[in-house]
Amino acid sequence: MASQEKPFWSLSVDAMLSGLGCTADGLSAAQVEERRARFGANSDSQPKKIGAVRAVIRRLLEPLSLILLAAGAVSVATGDAVGGTIILAILSLSIILDTVQEGQALKAAEMLRCSVAVKAEARRDGAFCDVFVADLVPGDLVRIRAGDIIPADARVLEANAFTCDEAALTGEPYPVRKQPGIVASSLAGEADNAVFRGAVAQTGEALALVVRTGRDSLFGEAASALAEVQTPSPFQRDLHAFGLLTARLTLALVLLVLTAHMLFGRPVLESLMFAVALAVGLTPELLPMITTVTLSRGALRMAARKVIVKRLAAIHDLGAMNVLCTDKTGTLTEAHITLAKSLDPSGAEDPRAATLAALAARLGGDRGALDAALLECRPDAATGWTLEEVHAFDFSRRIGSVLANGPEGRRVIVKGAPEAVLKLCTMRRDGAPLDETAQGRAHALVQALAGDGLRAVAVASKPWGGAPSDFTVADEIGLVFEGLCAFADPPKATAAAAIARLAAAGVRLKILSGDDPVVVKRLAGLVGLNADEVLSGADVATLSDAALAVRVRKVDAYGRLSPDQKSRIVKALQARGAVVGFLGDGINDAPGLKAADIGLSVAGATGVAQAAADMILLESDLGVVADGVEEGRRTFVNILKYVRMAASSNFGNMLSMAAASLFLPFLPMLPTQILLNNLLYDLSEIGIPFDRVRAEALARPQVWDMSGLVRFAAIMGPLSSVFDLLTFGGLIFLFNATPEAFRTAWFLESMATQILVIFIIRTRARPWADLPHPLLAGSSLGALLVAMALPFTPFGAWFGFALLPPAMLGGLALLVVGYLVMAEGLKRFAMKKG
Repeated sequence: MASQEKPFWSLSVDAMLSGLGCTADGLSAAQVEERRARFGANSDSQPKKIGAVRAVIRRLLEPLSLILLAAGAVSVATGDAVGGTIILAILSLSIILDTVQEGQALKAAEMLRCSVAVKAEARRDGAFCDVFVADLVPGDLVRIRAGDIIPADARVLEANAFTCDEAALTGEPYPVRKQPGIVASSLAGEADNAVFRGAVAQTGEALALVVRTGRDSLFGEAASALAEVQTPSPFQRDLHAFGLLTARLTLALVLLVLTAHMLFGRPVLESLMFAVALAVGLTPELLPMITTVTLSRGALRMAARKVIVKRLAAIHDLGAMNVLCTDKTGTLTEAHITLAKSLDPSGAEDPRAATLAALAARLGGDRGALDAALLECRPDAATGWTLEEVHAFDFSRRIGSVLANGPEGRRVIVKGAPEAVLKLCTMRRDGAPLDETAQGRAHALVQALAGDGLRAVAVASKPWGGAPSDFTVADEIGLVFEGLCAFADPPKATAAAAIARLAAAGVRLKILSGDDPVVVKRLAGLVGLNADEVLSGADVATLSDAALAVRVRKVDAYGRLSPDQKSRIVKALQARGAVVGFLGDGINDAPGLKAADIGLSVAGATGVAQAAADMILLESDLGVVADGVEEGRRTFVNILKYVRMAASSNFGNMLSMAAASLFLPFLPMLPTQILLNNLLYDLSEIGIPFDRVRAEALARPQVWDMSGLVRFAAIMGPLSSVFDLLTFGGLIFLFNATPEAFRTAWFLESMATQILVIFIIRTRARPWADLPHPLLAGSSLGALLVAMALPFTPFGAWFGFALLPPAMLGGLALLVVGYLVMAEGLKRFAMKKG
């Protein structure tokens, strides 16, 4: 039970039955009802569902959204219905796109129902019957057969050639033999006397006593991670922080301008409308839409690169990732057992051991993973041979044998665990006796193979001169040791290159596996990771959170981890400031997937893993992750371009306008002209999601850098203000401009500088060496053309514009060119990495 200090597999059967308050004969209907009321249904906590209304409200409460709501409402209230409606429409569309995209993730959680059996065979009132899995309770006696999905955590009481596939739980790719007994280890992965919910019975059958159900099971503990409240991702936290910063600056400037205008005796309504216009001009109202459209386009591009995005913000988080934790089976390895070597008794490569083993597998094998690997490599091994007798694999003796008749006459072929087969052999194939020294060398060879991550099966044979019916188990003696077959779950051919590619991109890989630390160490070395030290689950259990946070900095490989230990390692990495991704496909990976900043699963993963993940890879390949990292960085860099614009040109222009409004006898720009300026400028940037990104930006993790944004705004904003003030001085002292001409000239200069500077600050390179995407060039130049032409059309009078003399237009052109030259000269300092 959950309250027991020792795990149930380490107790005696009597102690376990006493703790459960039952016998080994099953339960009565009355006992089942009482226990169901006490323990609940054998099912999992479902992820909390967030309705569409709550999802929309959550997004509306973001600082930027609140600013836009206020600005839109005040604009409408003060008579600018068109401007206010545009602001609110942009905000609404952005929120709808975001909500619809992320709403698709809720459907994945329903896959949990497909991850466990629907019915189980339990003994009730003295007889076995089919019951719904959800109705099982601790104390139930269940019968499990080959092909069944284990319905609950249970103790094996009887077993007949019973094996389970626990890869989804432990990461171990080989079938695990289960038998009665007591296991002292505290690790579930070493409990060969217990079965765990969600594993698959492969061979034989067993009688088991249910001990843990529902959320108390190993599966349930992992699945319960889905019910936890999702913490904000790095992207969401940083976007929230940027929104708060913008809100504070906007509120401070608006209150300052409004107060100053009131002190100067300006009309209240005019001052209020001007302050609102400044707020709208300062607010990056297109940021929600630019962000959503850019992320949505990134999701489409990632889908083309075989990555399905469930949570839009995860695209940025993938680009910001600097540590990737991954399980072993199916991600770094093929998850397909293969025959790696066929060796003679001395350890030299020789095909005979594999040929005889494949012959035995074809005629009398159990068709398990190892037999399948033999037949895959030696499909014609049984040609010319017929089966005369078979002794199926005996798990207590750990061997199986066949009597076959073929080209070599009648021959007994035995295969199984090396320590069991070698005891039955008296000589080697070369005729040398298999004495104690020779057996020692054979066992050393087996250990060497294990050190290389290979599992060995021994093969022996002898001629048979008797009748087939005379062949018994007692005749499996006096054998000739033919050699060893070594099996592997090989690393993927693309794994080493993908890991090197991730490392070059600033992403460090760590293996978090439930498999044997020896196997993990070997695999880490094969794929190019630091394998000097491997921490086991037992090692991790002895470390405090603080100590673990120190150790994870240097150790890249971990074995025999429980699900909660994987989650602990992820959190320890996050405590050191890392942005952590987690790639997993098993039930045991769900807590790690949920705890990580970015959870990655694969199309063939368990339902629990897919439900916990933020993205699903259509191919279980690290190369696809590397592609996704590039796409995430490309997406964020384009978002950052718009943010930089909002943090420099917008702020600089609005600051200049606020300052000028205090000293000019008229408003430097009418509220409607400010809103038109802002609208045309925002429209000019709608091509940003499609812009190109330089390779240097893809070569390192991309994160929000608030100090960098402040530095950028502190350099580029005042630069914009300097040229604004030069424009003001020239218009007043050189051209004696009327209020209408002043506003028109200032509008044109403001539009030209704001729009054209994007071609400079969109890249660290020279603008002519890194050309923008045609869509960005088209949207920017198109908006600029409209802005430049509008004052000279009949529509110009609607906005209070006036025609300007050529000399004034020429002076404005010189100022714009001067500003762009200075912006190009200063941008390297403004964009310098902190």
